[in-house]
Amino acid sequence: MNVYKPNEVEAKWQKTWDQNDQYKTDTNDTTKPKYYTLEMLPYPSGKIHMGHVRNYSIGDVIARFKKMQGYNVLHPMGWDSFGLPAENAAIKHGIHPHKWTMENIEDMKGQLKLLGLSYDWDREIATSTPEYYKFTQEIFLKFLEHGLAYKKKSFVNWCPSCETVLANEQVVQGACERCDSVVVKKDLEQWYFKTTHFAEELLQDLDTLDGWPEKVKTMQRNWIGKSTGAEITFDIDGIDKSVTVFTTRPDTVHGVSYMVLAPEHDLVKELVAGTEYEEAVEKFITKMYTMTEIERTSSDLEKEGMFIGKHVINPLNGQKVELWIANYVLADYGTGAVMAVPAHDERDAEFAAKYNLNVVEVINEDNIMVNSGEFDGMEASKAFDAIIEKIEEMGIGKKTVNYRLRDWLLSRQRYWGCPIPVVYCDECGLVPEKKENLPVLLPTDIEFTGKGESPLTTSKEFMNATCPCCGKPARREVDTMDTFVDSSWYFLRYIDAQNTNEPFSKDAVNNWMPVDQYIGGVEHAIMHLLYARFFVKAFNEMGMLDFKEPFKNLLTQGMVLKDGTKMSKSKGNVVSPLEIIDEYGADTARLFVLFAAPPERDLEWSEQGVEGCFRFLNRVYRLVDELADKAKCDATMDELTKEDKAMRFTINATLKKVTEDLNEKFGFNTAISALMELINEMYKYKELETRNDAVIKEAIETIVTIIAPFAPHIGEELWTMIGKEGSIFDISWPAYDESALVKDEVEVVVQINGKVRGKLSVAANISREDMQEAAMNDEKIKALVEGKTIVKVVAVPKKLVNIVVK
Repeated sequence: MNVYKPNEVEAKWQKTWDQNDQYKTDTNDTTKPKYYTLEMLPYPSGKIHMGHVRNYSIGDVIARFKKMQGYNVLHPMGWDSFGLPAENAAIKHGIHPHKWTMENIEDMKGQLKLLGLSYDWDREIATSTPEYYKFTQEIFLKFLEHGLAYKKKSFVNWCPSCETVLANEQVVQGACERCDSVVVKKDLEQWYFKTTHFAEELLQDLDTLDGWPEKVKTMQRNWIGKSTGAEITFDIDGIDKSVTVFTTRPDTVHGVSYMVLAPEHDLVKELVAGTEYEEAVEKFITKMYTMTEIERTSSDLEKEGMFIGKHVINPLNGQKVELWIANYVLADYGTGAVMAVPAHDERDAEFAAKYNLNVVEVINEDNIMVNSGEFDGMEASKAFDAIIEKIEEMGIGKKTVNYRLRDWLLSRQRYWGCPIPVVYCDECGLVPEKKENLPVLLPTDIEFTGKGESPLTTSKEFMNATCPCCGKPARREVDTMDTFVDSSWYFLRYIDAQNTNEPFSKDAVNNWMPVDQYIGGVEHAIMHLLYARFFVKAFNEMGMLDFKEPFKNLLTQGMVLKDGTKMSKSKGNVVSPLEIIDEYGADTARLFVLFAAPPERDLEWSEQGVEGCFRFLNRVYRLVDELADKAKCDATMDELTKEDKAMRFTINATLKKVTEDLNEKFGFNTAISALMELINEMYKYKELETRNDAVIKEAIETIVTIIAPFAPHIGEELWTMIGKEGSIFDISWPAYDESALVKDEVEVVVQINGKVRGKLSVAANISREDMQEAAMNDEKIKALVEGKTIVKVVAVPKKLVNIVVK
């Protein structure tokens, strides 16, 4: 008997697939329905981890299954290859980011190929190559032309020691991750994409995404954060200035007992200049610069603030209230100002209690207006609209909609990112680069010190440009783009990866989009998915494509845990996929991550589980090897015995379940479990004295077909062992035999006084009376009821007979 040798089998089939271009997709083939399956592209860190194995194995099963179902499947892979780790490697090890990145890509590509993934590598992209970022720059220029890209001043994280801007992820507990210096806020000119332009569409179109998890849609709704209310303008007492607030509770405006500005609000420094409050306010503002947005909006934050010596006048009742600044109000959320109503807002109440500020109730416990002038006695729900009408009549405000969503700050003061293709000319001002001059290439004469402005400023060759408008000397933009920009359109590039004239063909993406199944971690549920949706809506508005949503169905897989926590080097609980592949083979690794938990749940690593999957594959291999000759026979389904029919029922019931599990809910674990049960039954069946070769043939072909998408190498090997030619992935997924699922006999339970006492095999179409008679005539049952009074006999067809005795 042959022995299953996974490393030999896997090397053989990986080579065969490469030689035969097995997974090359002809996107022009319209004879089959299309199916685009896609996993989120990885950052090329150099080593795959178990999360990669799980994510890509899930996508691979779907791609292979859909291909066998007759779809023209597109299943590409690429690299999200710009980013800070490459730049840090350059600083730490003196290796150029491009070299570091490309070496990592080569290593990881080889590792992914070891998993036997069915990628069309001809469509491979890396976002850090000029061939790709040329079109990222072209897209930026289109956004700029259509008013979807702009530049304005904003506060950024600034490390005074490194003298550089830091991304949020580089700030750890308020300190620079590189040098541990306290990070402050600095006001710099930054580039933005106008995501708020599509705020309502981004929100409303979530209702069309039936194939997305509800939790992800909820996360996006909360992030967009639509709220309806009113803008109201309060004059500042004694000077010709005013403050406008947005409130979702205009019905509480008579209860305003103080006003709060964000410390960074444009008016604050002007209002305290030359006053006794100036020094203290400056210190307070400086303190705010050391806090992150997340910290300042946390419900656990201790509220802090100070009076700044001015008052505002409530336009509805004429009362003067104090003007404060506080840590819980942000400059770039809403208007940067809050009308504080401590009687009806928990946050304001906490602040008012701390600083002994006035509290005015304006809605009683029956939801009726009080202390609200002409609106007293009105239901609060009606007062909401009535007060808005009043402020609109007075010309001091209006009904409005506000969104929590803010425009996307995409400027990064880094080298290893896509250069922003604009120049600054003393004559012409800000000038977009000409399309024919793209890509604006990253220079190679760069110094990586980790200090100062963007490393691009160290290259005179890059900095010194020619104005595309007047031809005079100009300066290049030295900011690069957030790497989320690169991953916001890559799924479109895969469809038309060899196009050198445009990012993608409109006809091609219209034919293949949206992605039918997108797969990735729930940690990307907000930013990446929101930005990708924004890009597609922008492309649609600009006429570049005809659809509005990129991903039809979304599967967010859980994490791989060890000892109850996420695998990480710091915890010392990392399991290397390469070691597992080397010891057990890739098919075992794949089978384990697919079997151990439903795809959307976290998966607990288990060495015993891996070994169990390896033993299972060995059992399958031995079974097929032993019965291979039978599987090659031309036997027919003649004169089937009861055992033959039972085996055929199991075969076809398993095929039906696996087909439904893969079609409807991606129940990989339950599908594999059903296959395991089928294997168990086949081991029993093959030991019978009389066996039907045609049944064995049907069983073996079904087993090999079912296992192939999960464990493709052994699937191909077993297919060859039973005498089949070509790849198993070129065959059609089999249909189950409905007639085999109709049983001639069924097993019924016999109970006495509700307790199971025996089982009977009876004809499937047996009557109630005959079921009762069969039960009463069973020798074991007769002995149990002997000498007792039978009160009644109840029969439930095809299920049970219950005999009630005294």
